[in-house]
Amino acid sequence: MQQRWPSRLWIVRHGQSAGNVAADAAHSANAARIDIAMRDVDVPLSIHGERQADAVGRWFAGLPADSKPDIVLTSPYLRARQTAEHIRAAGGLAPAAPIPTIDERLRERELGILDRLTRAGVEELHPEQAAMRRSLGKFYHRPPSGESWCDVILRLRSAFNTLALHHAERRVLIVAHQVVVLCLRYLIEDMTEAEILAIDAAGDVANCSITEYAFDPRTTPIGALTLERYNFVAPVAEAGASVTSEPDANVAAR
Repeated sequence: MQQRWPSRLWIVRHGQSAGNVAADAAHSANAARIDIAMRDVDVPLSIHGERQADAVGRWFAGLPADSKPDIVLTSPYLRARQTAEHIRAAGGLAPAAPIPTIDERLRERELGILDRLTRAGVEELHPEQAAMRRSLGKFYHRPPSGESWCDVILRLRSAFNTLALHHAERRVLIVAHQVVVLCLRYLIEDMTEAEILAIDAAGDVANCSITEYAFDPRTTPIGALTLERYNFVAPVAEAGASVTSEPDANVAAR
């Protein structure tokens, strides 16, 4: 039977962004709002985020030529596209790899009326939403004009099917966001709500961390992707760049 999945799949969270820095400052000050004056889609990498992206790019560059990513899919958000470009510029892709493909299904979770609010800000300005979130849980709570985790998973199911239809047997790199990394784990590993929320509660997905899967033909009659590493930050740490995991500006209340 023909292989359905990529031979290898890497999922990388973007490098530290200006939004990460702003969110961290807002939390430290116990502020209600995150001070950043641009659309979330336009938030760039910070200088430190560029160093992180260069570091992970050099890690990929150190792989044998026939083991590097030969397909790159990226969120349309600037910080993800810049991370993918730094990886490419560092020699982290296979020689014949095309330019990264932007896929809007890999975008950040949308928070609607809770956009740019810290947890304290949600409690202060939208207490009814804070109560609803506590009642439903973060997996199912959908802010007005925003998305729940389930909504993100719904669009990612389509993106995941694209891997099977168009990128079977390829080496695929996805560059996206923290919630996308977690929700793809939920899909690939057939998790329950409790299982993925336990992983989330254990710690944030670090900027420019690598989650890696390899195809194993022995796991099922048609084979499956098997997790080899999660939240792998050694390339960033070994390059002397600080490991960061601040929430993005629009997901500080997640």
